[in-house]
Amino acid sequence: MFASPLAGAALPFPIAPVKYQLVDTGYSTEAAVEAVKQSTVAAQVSGRVAEVNFDAGDYVKAGSVIVRLSAQELSSAVTGSQAQVAQADAALANARANYQRQQQLFQQKFISQAALDHATTEFHAAEAAARAARAGVGQTAAVRGYTVITAPYSGVVAARHVEVGETVTPGTPLMTGFDPKDMRVTADVPQYKLAEVKAAPRVAVEIPSLNKWIDATGVTVLPSADVATHTVKVRIDLPTNLEGVIPGMFARAHFSVGSARKLTIPSGAVVRRSEITAVYVVRQDRVSLRQIRLGTPNGRGQVEVLAGLNPGDVIALDPVKAGIYAKSAANPSPRK
Repeated sequence: MFASPLAGAALPFPIAPVKYQLVDTGYSTEAAVEAVKQSTVAAQVSGRVAEVNFDAGDYVKAGSVIVRLSAQELSSAVTGSQAQVAQADAALANARANYQRQQQLFQQKFISQAALDHATTEFHAAEAAARAARAGVGQTAAVRGYTVITAPYSGVVAARHVEVGETVTPGTPLMTGFDPKDMRVTADVPQYKLAEVKAAPRVAVEIPSLNKWIDATGVTVLPSADVATHTVKVRIDLPTNLEGVIPGMFARAHFSVGSARKLTIPSGAVVRRSEITAVYVVRQDRVSLRQIRLGTPNGRGQVEVLAGLNPGDVIALDPVKAGIYAKSAANPSPRK
């Protein structure tokens, strides 16, 4: 029997009737949130950290300078390469002039073919040396550019691995970041559940810490299994720009393969005291605590009731306020 509207309205907490609902059934497993774009930027040359422009939690636009290295030896290398180019150009000019003179002398029959061939060889060798010197300058300049590290994409800094003044070598991690717009969930699914997972028409992701349920936008089953655990990794795509969802969060993936009618109540209405699981049942204006037995959560903040409640029973949705009300009703204040 339902509580009267008047009685429900007089209560200082919301109430709702217990009823059967059509809920999804299927397979659920633990999962973890990860960013689609997450990377660690590392040093490509040796040097000392001169600038660190961002810290953990900062938002960085693509192309922004995040770390700058001071490498004096690279500057000296560039200067040395430029000097080698000047030297090679001078040698090339001398070889070219000598080659042209030898050609004229050969045409006038003053030198032999061997002398002309020798001048030609020196000229081509000087050309090759000049090209190599110019290439060395370009390579040295490119390496010098590695002292300025920029963000590969827009995102949030997850961790800073270096401080100003530290000396780094090629491969040293500098900064880790991720793009908060694109998130996904990864779960390890047993092999015997793969067929069920692949056939699931609907997949929902639960973030318990945020009390949030998110409908997946896509599912990818990776084509390899783990040798040790015999599980297959499944990636579940989430909508973009999810507020509060960050990498590393605990999640649950729910693969729905069917539906069934079950007696359910909101999870927030359940009271857990030691080993007792109960709800506050409302009859007119009387509130009492009743022990129940629950099944597994079936999603969307609902939990199945196996025993202790019947369809039509009215329960309190706010157990804290209901408990205070029940205690005050059992011990009314004496009239003055």
